[in-house]
Amino acid sequence: MSETQQIIKIIETFFETGKTKNFAPLREIQLNDSAFSSFSDMPPYDLKDYTTSMVLEELRFVSISDYDYQIKNPKISIFGETAIVAFELQQKGMLVDNKAYTGEYITIQGRATFVLVKKPTWKIVHIHLSKIKE
Repeated sequence: MSETQQIIKIIETFFETGKTKNFAPLREIQLNDSAFSSFSDMPPYDLKDYTTSMVLEELRFVSISDYDYQIKNPKISIFGETAIVAFELQQKGMLVDNKAYTGEYITIQGRATFVLVKKPTWKIVHIHLSKIKE
């Protein structure tokens, strides 16, 4: 498998978690280190560390049933042991409110940038997700 294929597989694994609700792979593909950071298109909007990101990622994926995603026009740039992946992202699903037992179908058009480092395999070290205003 080429470096590019390995990297896109990691990005797909991240979003497949939303479908499977199996969160163990998130810990395998993200760098558990003080260098890790993330920005999200969902509150809170501050820069988050690894632990906070993990909690919020799990919460996000758990609160969307029938989750699906599409990665569009990925651009992968590799600079030695660092890779940058930028792409358009469409996410869909039913936003579930477990307290009121209601749901709202959502479609989120967005953009994403992932930074990966090779330690010794490719790991996500930064995530930036942003919605495109409609």
